[in-house]
Amino acid sequence: MAKAELFQKDIPKSERVFYYESEEDDPIKTKEQERKEKVTLPEGYEYIPKSWLTRLKSRLYFSAFWVFGQWYERRYWKAKFYGREKLKKARGTGYVMYCNHTNPFHDVFGPALAVDRRIYTVISPVNLKLPKIGPVLPMIGGIPLGTNEAEKKAMNEAVDTRLVKQKKCLVIYPEAHVWPYATKIRKFPAGGKSFKYAVRNNLPVFSMTTTYHERSKRAQKKYGDLPRMDIYVDGPFFPDPSKSDEKNQEMLAKKVYDSMVKYAKKNTYEYFKYIKKSDKID
Repeated sequence: MAKAELFQKDIPKSERVFYYESEEDDPIKTKEQERKEKVTLPEGYEYIPKSWLTRLKSRLYFSAFWVFGQWYERRYWKAKFYGREKLKKARGTGYVMYCNHTNPFHDVFGPALAVDRRIYTVISPVNLKLPKIGPVLPMIGGIPLGTNEAEKKAMNEAVDTRLVKQKKCLVIYPEAHVWPYATKIRKFPAGGKSFKYAVRNNLPVFSMTTTYHERSKRAQKKYGDLPRMDIYVDGPFFPDPSKSDEKNQEMLAKKVYDSMVKYAKKNTYEYFKYIKKSDKID
C-alpha cells in the first residue's frame, strides 16, 4: 500500500491494496510503531490545563481548526452530512460519538463538523509524536490514553469532567486502527470497554459512519479518482438502568457496530482494497 501518498490522485491501482492477517494490522505506522517503541506521555502531562493562557490558546486553536475543517471537509472531500438533527435528542447533556476509522485527516476534522459542540477525541500517545500536528493535538481536543495507573486515573477524571460538567462530546474510534478508505466495518478490538465512559455517566451515544463515493467526471479532472464522502450520524443509544455496566457496554457496542454496518452498506466506491492473506489468490 502506498503510505505517504494517501492523497495523491495518481497512485497506481496495484499499490492501493493492503493484504492483512488480522483486522488489527496497521496499514499506516509511525516510526515508533515500526520500531515497536513504547511511547509514554511527557512528565507532568496535564489533561486539563490549569493555565488560563493555555486554555485560551486551546480555544483559539480549536476555532481555527474548525474553520479550516469547513473548507477541508466540504470543498476538498465534498462531504455531505446526514442525520445531524438526531443530536437534538441529547441537548443539555454530554454524549459520546463513535466513528469508523478510515482517513487519518478527515478523522480529525469530520466529527467536529458533524456534532453540535466542541469535541474531545481519545487518541493513542504515539500520535503526539507525529511531525508538526502531534504537539498541537491536545490543543484541539486530543486526549491521549494513559500509559500507567496515575495517567489512566487522570485521563478518566478529565473525560468525566468534559462529558458531565462541561457537557461536551467525546469522540472514540472503536476500530482502533486507521484503514484508509475502508468500506467495511471492522470488529472493535476492545469490545465494549470503550463504552465505559457513557455507561458510568449514564450518557447517550451516537455513531458516525463515513462512506465513499465516486466523484463526478468534472471533479475527477481536478481530484483524479479520489473519492468523495457522505457521513451519517445515528442514535442516540442509551444505557439501560436495569442492566449491569458490563451488559450495557456490550449492548451499546453491538448497537453502534450494527449501526455502522447498516450505513457502510451505502458505500458505492472502493478506492483501496483490503484482502485477507488467507484469501489471496497467487
